[in-house]
Amino acid sequence: MRQPAHGGNLAWAAALAGCPPDAILDFSASISPLGPPNSAIAAIKSQIGNLKHYPDPNYSELRLALSHFHQLPSEWILPGNGSAELLTLIGRELAQLAATILITPAFGDYYRTLAAYNANVLECPLSLVIGHWSLTKDKGQRTKDKGLLLNNPHNPTGKLFSRESILPYLEQFALVVVDEAFMDFVPPNEEQSLIPVVQEYPNLVVLRSLTKFYSLPGLRLGYAIAHPDCLAKWQLWRDPWPVNTLAAAAAIAALQDTEFQQQTWAWLPPARNQLFQGLAEIPGLQPQASAANFLLVESQESTSHLQQQLLKYHQILIRDCLSFKELGDRFFRVAVRQESDNQRLLTALKES
Repeated sequence: MRQPAHGGNLAWAAALAGCPPDAILDFSASISPLGPPNSAIAAIKSQIGNLKHYPDPNYSELRLALSHFHQLPSEWILPGNGSAELLTLIGRELAQLAATILITPAFGDYYRTLAAYNANVLECPLSLVIGHWSLTKDKGQRTKDKGLLLNNPHNPTGKLFSRESILPYLEQFALVVVDEAFMDFVPPNEEQSLIPVVQEYPNLVVLRSLTKFYSLPGLRLGYAIAHPDCLAKWQLWRDPWPVNTLAAAAAIAALQDTEFQQQTWAWLPPARNQLFQGLAEIPGLQPQASAANFLLVESQESTSHLQQQLLKYHQILIRDCLSFKELGDRFFRVAVRQESDNQRLLTALKES
């Protein structure tokens, strides 16, 4: 079976480990271990009877819930079949520009969507020096005819860029796309989302995901926030009913579940610190500081070999970074899980 480019491929991992998929302890997909919230499960059950009907093609209730959540008019919000579907629409938009500046190392789906429309990609490496990043080293480079695509917090490094560090680029680029798939994990008093300024910049697109924070990757639900004219155009490009009835109901319930949100913000920092400290104490491993629910770890040994050892002998799956060509076989990424799971990983790493 071909090695997956994404995390969370339990079928591949189970085949290698020689065990059932549900026996794998998955650190490769950065999904919260606290969910799905009971409120979302209850909402799904309540909608079973409505599966005989088509969803509302305008997703009025879902957009209204997102509107209240972000304090934005609903016409500025477009739900999608995961942020991956919306990213594909954005790729078509970016391909119409002279080029797209891509911050690297970059999420593999960015390359997929840009290649699908033959977009001209200009890579800009992100410095791994904490607190420093630069988009265009050539100050004379023309940007008014180009797009910019980045994620915040950055995947796979976990870096959180300040809102102020991104704002200048909104004046310089024709289109700026900020993927905030992991921003929900940053507590409200620390988050750096660009959603509060989206109405000021018609060239800004913010992508969000509801699957990671609320542990709903199997439902596929994300949304884009951008100027209504842009969203109306994308609506014409895609198939009808991209979001199913159960996903829409779960999303509405999850957005209103403030108890689950507070629980997640209270859980993550100490759990992440416990895992970081444990990794740092293992010879040959150097974890990077992160604002998200995952850690990037530099290793002195081959991480693809380490991944196979952990699977075969411990039924633990970590995310190798072979799909990030700038990182290669000397880095791996692990999700932050519950304390007992984190400790099981640390013990296995010490034995490998």
